[in-house]
Amino acid sequence: MLNPLSLVSPWALRAALRDRLTFRAKLAAAFTALFFCAGAALLIFVTVLARQGTMEQFASITTDHTGGPTAPRPTSSTSSATGGPARPDPAASTWSRQQAEDARLARVEVTNRLQRTAVRQMVLWSAVGLAVMAVLSGAMGWWLAGRALRPVRKVILAARRMSEENLHERLQLTGPQDELRELGDTYDTMLDRLERSFTSQRRFVANASHELRTPLAAQRTSIEVGLADPLPAHLIPVREDLLVTNREAEHLIAALLLLARSDRGLDETKDTDLAELTRQAADELSSLAAEHTVVTAVHTTPLSVNGDPVLLKHLASNLVRNAIQYNHPQGTVTVRIDDARRLTVTNTGPRIDPTRVDGLFEPFRRLDRDRTAVHGHGLGLSIVRSIATAHGGTVTAAPGPAGGLRIEVRLPTTR
Repeated sequence: MLNPLSLVSPWALRAALRDRLTFRAKLAAAFTALFFCAGAALLIFVTVLARQGTMEQFASITTDHTGGPTAPRPTSSTSSATGGPARPDPAASTWSRQQAEDARLARVEVTNRLQRTAVRQMVLWSAVGLAVMAVLSGAMGWWLAGRALRPVRKVILAARRMSEENLHERLQLTGPQDELRELGDTYDTMLDRLERSFTSQRRFVANASHELRTPLAAQRTSIEVGLADPLPAHLIPVREDLLVTNREAEHLIAALLLLARSDRGLDETKDTDLAELTRQAADELSSLAAEHTVVTAVHTTPLSVNGDPVLLKHLASNLVRNAIQYNHPQGTVTVRIDDARRLTVTNTGPRIDPTRVDGLFEPFRRLDRDRTAVHGHGLGLSIVRSIATAHGGTVTAAPGPAGGLRIEVRLPTTR
């Protein structure tokens, strides 16, 4: 049976392993590998030189002990008849040389064994020391990599915290003017541009909304006075269309002002029962629900939230109004606040593509044709998210299995 791993190339395995390692782990592994390779090369170099040096030393010692003439072993001799010196015995001389050769071979064998033992012990303990130092160098590399990447970690945490509400925060890294300092300065510069852009956008929306409310009010008055009864029959529908258009424009301006206000954050807060505000919003929208033949059911438990009561009521009202308007006849809207501190609004309606859900929270986005719908301005869910964010909460949405939308708001107790 084939091993599945045998079907994968070593290059693919190495690439997969490389992709799973963090940069800090890669840096620590590089330190360890560099130390291990350098230590292994040094160990091989020292072992070869030590082996060669000991071989030369043992050879010189052997030569010193066996290279000189071997003194003949004294033997018994007989004096010549004339009283001359005694002659050496040839058999005794051969025996002495054999003994010297045997002794030399024994010394060579002993020195070879000593050499092999010494080299083996040196390699063994050097390898153990190399392994221990490699582990220590890996731990040291991990620590050094963490210290070197600390400014990068600071940038990552700041980027995760970044939102419209804390664009004023800056890293202000200190230290030498190196690559990491340049990264932090670049990040601070980017935040400066973003803060100016968001501030300019909020100021424009607020100022434009305020400036447009007065001419719209004057326009409505002119329509009501200039086209007051009695009117010819063909002008009555014109007057009604003008008044409806004017009223829609005023609602749009009010929604833009509310969005600008929630984007600025909260000035003053107090403990508020979100359940009571939600019931009030549902009661105020009962006529709208009756007009669309939609049944609204509210199930709440007390939920204390420290925030702006006006904005929180607008949050609940926008959720319920959106659930009523984007529904079908004889549909239902269920509003629930449970013990998990969740405000959930679920409605029936047409099926929604899950890929389009996130876009519904953008301004002037609707399920049907953008900016051409017969009702609504596409700001309801944008206002809901802005108010929830201002209170430190979150908003999530998901399409229902049979159609419609389920929107869940989570708000903390205190800020």
